[in-house]
Amino acid sequence: MEAAVPLGGRISGPRLAVMLGSWRQGSRQGAADLAAAIELQVLDGQLPLGTRLPAERELADALGASRTLIGAALDRLRENGFVASRRGAGSWVAAPGRRRRGPLAPAEGGAIDFTHASSPAIAGTATAVDAARARLADHLGDHGYQERGLLGLRERIARRYTERGLPTTPAQVMVTNGAHHAFVLVLRMLAGPGDRVLVEQPTYPNALEAIRAAHAIPVPVALDPSGERGWDIAGVDAALRQASPRFAYLVVDFQNPTGLRLDAGGRERLGAVLNRARTPVVVDETLVELDLEGDPLHGPPPPLAAFAGDLAICVGSASKTHWGGLRLGWIRASEDLLGRLVSARYAVDLGSPVFEQLVLTELLDDETALARRREELHGYRDALAEAVHRHLPDWTFTLPRGGLSLWCRLPDPVSSRLAVAAASHGVQVAPGSRFGVHGGLERWIRLPFSLPPETMEQAVRRLRTAEASVRGTPESLAAPIA
Repeated sequence: MEAAVPLGGRISGPRLAVMLGSWRQGSRQGAADLAAAIELQVLDGQLPLGTRLPAERELADALGASRTLIGAALDRLRENGFVASRRGAGSWVAAPGRRRRGPLAPAEGGAIDFTHASSPAIAGTATAVDAARARLADHLGDHGYQERGLLGLRERIARRYTERGLPTTPAQVMVTNGAHHAFVLVLRMLAGPGDRVLVEQPTYPNALEAIRAAHAIPVPVALDPSGERGWDIAGVDAALRQASPRFAYLVVDFQNPTGLRLDAGGRERLGAVLNRARTPVVVDETLVELDLEGDPLHGPPPPLAAFAGDLAICVGSASKTHWGGLRLGWIRASEDLLGRLVSARYAVDLGSPVFEQLVLTELLDDETALARRREELHGYRDALAEAVHRHLPDWTFTLPRGGLSLWCRLPDPVSSRLAVAAASHGVQVAPGSRFGVHGGLERWIRLPFSLPPETMEQAVRRLRTAEASVRGTPESLAAPIA
């Protein structure tokens, strides 16, 4: 019985070539490399079920490969259940779960999700919900639409900025449905199709997807992940002059995925560069409160907005510090800019849920719970670092002072292949290519430390086995000598 052709969009050869990035791994197994790269895009959700693939000739031209290699790769994908084909209808993405065993089939002990850098709800959430329920009655008599957010919550957010060295009033704060929602609102207001947006390389993948969805063009400036140099401020200056981006998107506090933090001197120089170019900057502060080796309010460098002035738009979130299930974030900007954002918001939504705002208001009053979360994550970070050193001694990283992940350098450029192999061993991990504007970064992989230490230990053991399979090395030889 022939496979039915599902409804879905079509991806062009050139677009697929961009998504795949540097898919060749330097071996003679070109078809295996290409199949693995396409599998990874399916597993990452970048190629949804039903997506029609380009014809063999079109894909061969786009990738600069032979039709024989393309055909062999498609044969492997069909064998593994990732692609289905029908004469006259071409090929399309299929559901890998339909085959007997695939990369997502869990190994012994169940699959481990090592892709999300986020923690369960913070201690005290249930208590905050009870307190918020009691306060909800005060709001049931009005219409419930709060386009800027509840005043009590905005007061607490403004106070945090002021305590960090950036004087802020509640009139400069708008509550949003998460930091990503905040970024999309700013993106819609500042940029349109064809406009350029300066970003770090590597950077947060969902920000890149939002930029592309707006038909804008991300312009990358490379970071030094080793921590020796960090932000290339001269490179930012050159990109601002040469590309004239509409705005910049930067994460200067425990940057995702590198974990780097820009010091006060660097912020002053970066702010001067942005001011000289008159370029607005969106500063993602999602991880700023996860300072694992200090007090987030006293001692760290002031916010970048303290140096960039009214050109700076800060976005924050409770997702990483308290719980992603709250889906609440905020924007901090000048009153004039925030007024424009409020007007632009009506085209997207009419405000954030009142009850969740009441819950977050209660949580922000509990400093001890957040301090305990930082202490817990400090232990998790050290546990993951120790596990990587012990089981994967060839991997290197700079231990971050905060945030939620290690950015590991691999001995070989096999990140995408490793991610595919890891899935077959019961651990899902985000390869370096996810964090690059045009893919690449095949020597890097992100490992979050938001899971319990025993789970991370098991995940690293599985990664060791997966790496051995990619290298073609018996695991007994790949393991360090005790």
